[in-house]
Amino acid sequence: MNKYIKYSLAAIAILVVGFAIYYGVNNSTAQRDQEQPAAVYTCSMHPEIIRDEPGNCPVCGMNLVKKVTEGQSIESHSIDHLLRSTDSFVVGDFQTTTAKDTAISSEIELPGIVAYDPNSSVNIAARISGRIEKMYVNYKYQKVNKGQRLFDLYSPELLTAQQNFIYLITNDSENASIIKASKQKLALYGMTTSQINSLATAKRTNPIITIYSPANGIVQGTESSRTGTEGSMQNNAATTTSLTLKEGDYIKKNEVVFKLVNTDKVWGIFNVMQGQSSLININQAIRFSSELDESDFINAKVSFIETQLSETDKTNRVRVYLNNSNLKFPIGLRLQGFVETNPIQGIWVHRQALVSIGSKKVVFIKKENGFKAKEIKTGIELNDFIQVLEGLDVKEVIADNAQYLMDSESFIKTE
Repeated sequence: MNKYIKYSLAAIAILVVGFAIYYGVNNSTAQRDQEQPAAVYTCSMHPEIIRDEPGNCPVCGMNLVKKVTEGQSIESHSIDHLLRSTDSFVVGDFQTTTAKDTAISSEIELPGIVAYDPNSSVNIAARISGRIEKMYVNYKYQKVNKGQRLFDLYSPELLTAQQNFIYLITNDSENASIIKASKQKLALYGMTTSQINSLATAKRTNPIITIYSPANGIVQGTESSRTGTEGSMQNNAATTTSLTLKEGDYIKKNEVVFKLVNTDKVWGIFNVMQGQSSLININQAIRFSSELDESDFINAKVSFIETQLSETDKTNRVRVYLNNSNLKFPIGLRLQGFVETNPIQGIWVHRQALVSIGSKKVVFIKKENGFKAKEIKTGIELNDFIQVLEGLDVKEVIADNAQYLMDSESFIKTE
C-alpha cells in the first residue's frame, strides 16, 4: 500500500512540474510577441508613407526608417527621436560642417547713381515785382550758360527808379552820394552795369529789363506761389517738360523764377544694405565704374554717410562728391561701387547652413540620431558667410545645407 502511495505522489509531482514549465514557456513567448510586433517602416519627412518592409520614400527618395510604437525599444539607441515631429527633429544622414572662429574681410558691392548736388544749385528769384514780357527759356532740363538771357520783365516800380536816377544826374549831378545810391538801387533791381550806363547816356527810361543767367547749369524747373485752379494746372504741367511760367504771367518780388542745377559738381549716391552700414566710414576708399564702361574704375573717397534709412528700399546711402567737369557723367547714370572692409573677428557660418523663418535664424545641430533645430542670433553678412552672435559654439556640428532639412509642410519649432 505504501508503495502505491509513493508512486502516485511522484506522478503528481512530475505533472505539476510539467504544467509549470509549459505555461511558463507560453507566457514568455506571448510576451515577446507582444513586445515585438510586425515591423512598420515610414518616411521621417512624410509620415503618411507606411510600408511593411525597408525601402525608399516615393515622395522624396529618403530611406524609410522603422517606426516604433510606444513601449518598444531599439537595442542600441533611444526611440525618442522617432516620436518627435519632423519640424523640430529631422532623421537622416546629411553632410555636416562647423562654425569658424576667424577674421573675415570682404569687398562690398554698392549700387549707385549719379545725382545733382543741391548745394551747387542756383535759385534765380525776381528782385522786383512785374510781368514777364518774353521768355527765352521754355523747357525743363534746357542747358543755359552764364550771361545768357532768361526773360524780359516789365515793372512799374523799376520805371519809377529809372526816372529818379535820370532826374538826379540831370538836375543834381554834383551830389555824387545820392547818385551812387540810386545806381545801387537799380543794380539791386536786376539791372546790369552796362544797362545803367546806357540809361545815364540816353537819359531815356526803359521799364522792361532783361534778366540774365548768373551761372552755367540745367533748368530744373520753375516755382510759383500760385494756388487754387492755377496751382492744379501747374501740377498737371509739371509732368511734362514745359515750364510752369509763361509769357504774361505776373511774378512777385523774391519769387523763385528759375532753379539752375550745376552739372560740373555732382553726387555719386551708393546704397548700403542693412547690417553693412557699420562697415563704411567717412573718407574710406571706394572705387566705382559706370554702365558706360564697366572696366574703367575711378578711385574716390566716401564724403558723407546718411543716418536715415531710405523710405523706398530701406537702405543707407553714402555720398561721394565728384568733379564732373572732366567726367561728364549724365544725371541718372548707374554706378557700381566697391569698398574693401577691414578684417572682422567673429564666429562665422556659411549662408547655406542656416535658414530664415521670419525674424528668426535657425541651424540644425547634429545629434545622435539626426538633427535638431536651434535658433541663433546673427550679425553682418560678408560674401557667403554670416556672423553668429549667440546660440552656436564652434565645437557644435551642424548641417551643411539647412534647406535640405526643412519640411515644406510644417513650421520649424525651436527650443
